[in-house]
Amino acid sequence: MFYPQEIIDEVRTRNDIVPVISQYVKLKKRGGSYFGCCPFHNEKTPSFSVSPSRQTYHCFGCGVGGNVISFVMEYENQTFPEAVRTLADRAGIALPEVEQTQEEKREAGRRAQMLAAYKEAAKYYYYQLKSPAGARAREYFARRGLSEETVVKFGLGYSLSYRDSLYRYLKKKGFRDDILSESGLVRISERGVMDYFWNRAMFPIMDGNRKVIAFGGRVMGDGEPKYLNSPENPLFDKSRNLYGLHLARRSRRPYFLLCEGYMDVIAMHQAGFDCAVASLGTALTPGHANLIRRFVKEVILCYDSDGAGIKAAMRAIPILSAAGISARVLDLRPHKDPDEFMVHLGAEAFEERIRGAVNSFLFESDVIAGSYDMTDPEQKTAFHRAVARKLTSFEDELERENYLQAVAERHMIPAEALRGMVRRESMSVPAEPEQPREEAAAPIRRRKKKETGGGLAQSERMLLCWAVSPEGKPERLSEYLTPEDFTDEICRMLAEELWPAARRGEVISASALMDRYAEDEEMRGRISEVFAADLPEELSEAESDRILAENIRRVKRHALDEEARKTQDPARMQQIIREKANIEKQVIRLQGR
Repeated sequence: MFYPQEIIDEVRTRNDIVPVISQYVKLKKRGGSYFGCCPFHNEKTPSFSVSPSRQTYHCFGCGVGGNVISFVMEYENQTFPEAVRTLADRAGIALPEVEQTQEEKREAGRRAQMLAAYKEAAKYYYYQLKSPAGARAREYFARRGLSEETVVKFGLGYSLSYRDSLYRYLKKKGFRDDILSESGLVRISERGVMDYFWNRAMFPIMDGNRKVIAFGGRVMGDGEPKYLNSPENPLFDKSRNLYGLHLARRSRRPYFLLCEGYMDVIAMHQAGFDCAVASLGTALTPGHANLIRRFVKEVILCYDSDGAGIKAAMRAIPILSAAGISARVLDLRPHKDPDEFMVHLGAEAFEERIRGAVNSFLFESDVIAGSYDMTDPEQKTAFHRAVARKLTSFEDELERENYLQAVAERHMIPAEALRGMVRRESMSVPAEPEQPREEAAAPIRRRKKKETGGGLAQSERMLLCWAVSPEGKPERLSEYLTPEDFTDEICRMLAEELWPAARRGEVISASALMDRYAEDEEMRGRISEVFAADLPEELSEAESDRILAENIRRVKRHALDEEARKTQDPARMQQIIREKANIEKQVIRLQGR
C-alpha cells in the first residue's frame, strides 16, 4: 500500500521518536541521546540509543536500527503501511484512501487466512470437547475445578486422538496446505500430514484484540511433552504475547498478576482476579515486560514457590525494572502454585496474600540471605557486602537510603555500618563496559552486530552523522570529499545520496533515509550505526570544526594513499603528492564562513 511521500513525512514528523519509543522502553537521557535496554534482545546494560536530533535509534548490542516507523514495524510486527496508519492515528492525521499493491494484497490475504484457520480450529476443538470423544478432557477440566462458564470464557477445547482429524476438517472448509503448514496447525512432510496437536486438552491463545493466534495443549495421558505450544509463525511470537492478556487488559486493578501457566491464569480469573496473565512456554522477556508496560506500571509475581519458581522470579525482577515496572512477589507457601492455593485456601486468602506481597528488592535480599550461613561470621559479612553492592544500583540517593533502612531493619544490620559499606562498594564498583553485550535472545533478532572498523571507519561515520544532524552542512563536506573517498560501502552510498541533494538545496534527514529501507532490517541497522557516531558533547564551534577537519584529513589521506598504491601514471602520482600536501595545509572550516 503506497502513501504519498509528503504524507509519510508528515506522519514521521508529527511522531517524535523519543515519546513513541518511551511507550515501550524505559529511556534515560545521557548527553544528547536517550538510552535504555533494547526491546529486541535480552541485555542488562543499556545499549539501545535514541537520538532526538536525528529521530533515529540504534542498538550497539544487536545492531538493530531505524526511525519511528521502522520501530513500530519491528515491535508491533506490522507492515510499513500498517505502522504508518498506527502512527497517523496517534497523531490524529487522516490518511487518504489508497490502493494496495498485489504483493500487499497477497500478504494481507495470507494473514487473514491464517487468522481464519485459527478461528475455525478453535471452534472445532471446542466442539470436540462437547462431543462424546471429549469426555476425558471434560473430566480433566472438572477435576481442576473449572466451571462451565470458565470453559466457555477461555474457549477451551479438545484435540482428538486421531492424527489428522483437524487437517481433514479444515481441508473441507477450503483451507490450503501452505496456510495450514505456515500457521503451525499441521505438519506436512514426505511421510504425510499430521495435526500439530492431537489427544490434548486445548487452550486457545489470543492476542490483545481477542483474535486466536496460537494454541497450547496439555496431553491427555502419559505422552510427552506434557505441555505443547504452537510453533512461532507470522502471527505468533511467544516472547511478545501473554496468555490471558485479552481479558486482563480490561481489568480495573492497577496491576497484573504474573503467573507461569495456563491453569494458574484460568483459576485466578475464575476466582475473580481478572488481571492474571502468563508467559507462554518461555521465561519472561523484555518483550513481555514492554507489552505489560502498555497497560500497568506494577506486577505481582505469582510464580511457583519451589526453587525453580524463585529462580524465575529473580530473573524476571530486573527485566521488569528495566522496563520501568515495579514488582512485588507473592508468597504462596505452603502451596506450590496459584491454582493449588486457590483450591485449598480460596480467593479471600489470596487477596490477603496480594496485600502482603513483598517488595521485589526485599525479596531479592531474602533470597541472597538464604544462600549464606548466617551463623558463620565470614559468610554473614559476605551477605552484608552482597546487599551493599546491590544497593549501589539505586541512582537516586533518597531511594537508596529508603531501601537501605528497610534492608537493615529486615536483616538486623546496623544501618550506619551498612551505609558505610555501600559507600565503599560504590567506589570500588567498576564502570560498566560497553562490550561485550549479551547476544540476542529473542527470536526476532536474527542478526549479530557486525564488527566495526577502526579509526578510519569511525571518522567516515562521524562526518556523515554530522552531515545529517540539524547543524550539519553536507554541501560543505562535499567541497573536501567525494563519495569515492569513503572506504565503507554504506558511507559511500550515503554520500552519493547526500552530496547531489545538498548541491540542489535539498535537505535529507537521517530519519527520511531510513524509510527507503523500511523492509531491509540489515541495511537499516548498518545505516543507523553510521548515524550513531556523534561528535563529543558540549563542544564549541571551533572545537567541533577542529575535530571535523581532522577527520576530513584522515579520510582524504587514506583515499589518496589508496589511489597512489594503485596508479601506474607518474603524472597522477605527482598530482596525488601535491594534493596530500595541500590537504595538510588547507584551512578547513565547516561551521561558519
